[in-house]
Amino acid sequence: MNRLLIINAKGIVQHGRSHVVRGKAMQELPVLENGWLLIEGDRISETGHMDEPFHSPVNDVIDAEGRYIFPAWCDSHTHVVYAGSRETEFVDRILGLSYEEIARRGGGILNSAKRLQQTDPEELYDAASLRLQEVIRSGTGAIEIKSGYGLSFDAELKMLHVIRRLKESSPLIIKSTFLGAHALPAEFRENRRGYVDLLVNELIPIIADEGLADYNDVFCDRGFFTVEETERILEAGNKRGLRPKIHANELDYSGGIQAGVKHHALSVDHLECTGEAEIAALLDSDTMPTLLPGTAFFLKLHYPPARKMIDAGLPVALASDYNPGSCPSGKMPFVCSLACLYLGMYPEEAINAATLNSAYAMGVMDDAGSIVKGKKANLFISARMPSLSYLPYAFGSDLVETVILNGKIQ
Repeated sequence: MNRLLIINAKGIVQHGRSHVVRGKAMQELPVLENGWLLIEGDRISETGHMDEPFHSPVNDVIDAEGRYIFPAWCDSHTHVVYAGSRETEFVDRILGLSYEEIARRGGGILNSAKRLQQTDPEELYDAASLRLQEVIRSGTGAIEIKSGYGLSFDAELKMLHVIRRLKESSPLIIKSTFLGAHALPAEFRENRRGYVDLLVNELIPIIADEGLADYNDVFCDRGFFTVEETERILEAGNKRGLRPKIHANELDYSGGIQAGVKHHALSVDHLECTGEAEIAALLDSDTMPTLLPGTAFFLKLHYPPARKMIDAGLPVALASDYNPGSCPSGKMPFVCSLACLYLGMYPEEAINAATLNSAYAMGVMDDAGSIVKGKKANLFISARMPSLSYLPYAFGSDLVETVILNGKIQ
């Protein structure tokens, strides 16, 4: 068994913590200063202070002097399986068209769906593999990947089979989410019930029986799916063992947050439109509010009220929403910078939100999100930094120096 020892770390971040972090506690980040960390096989074996040196034989040693060891980022909301790009829509937005106006003209999600339906699975797999290599280089160690750019029986299954291949080949921890209710296909524009019937009666049973998805998601928002449609889809998934996750309240006060809480969603994501009623509903739940500041940044939306949510006692997770239309980036360090700059989060809160809380939001907290004996050895070593706050501060610098996944240097 390979034994890798990291010594002289300036600090081991998120050390010893294994629970969701909420409210004021999000300002606290446990750090073991001047520490060492032992990896055996693919697991974290031991940690200690350099005043208590490690003497057992090891295969490799990394000297992390002046550097921090972080648990790898957990990105709990992405759409990295897609075909092509949408830079023409980027220009349309510069010219003044809104996200919804572009969607009504056949752009947006429907544009991506048309391309994906015409793309060979091998091409989808190769392109997504490159995107996963990219996010690994920025320190991500666990990622959720959604379908939803298929929007047809065959294309949604094609996407989920590609995600299954990525699970088998990538060193990342990967969770798969069925998002057939991402948008209403053009051919069902006059038959909304018919498309929901397709999802509920045909796709969800096959996906559950074949184990193609871990979760079931719906875009519950103005111009997409109603609360009633959302609840029907979530109930069908629940009966088949697919726990809900919801795109909610990105564009309006849609009722999506309350629907997610009602159906015990693991997370409700986006949340740009969140008020007192939504916060109250989340406080009495085990549903993780997940914020995607990269999307608000790219689409020039108003940002979700993270400060109000945390001050009310809620936990908050952060994710990238990596996708071709509303956030073509999966760089979690930049997500943390945006959280500090535009959501009013402290650096410690952002790191908690992008590690332990986001691990909870994708159901992998037993294996990821913190540096604890027995968890997977998915972590990264920073470049030399004067403090933890330097990471979100220096948003243009590449501060991830060494990435280790499953105990192996990438």
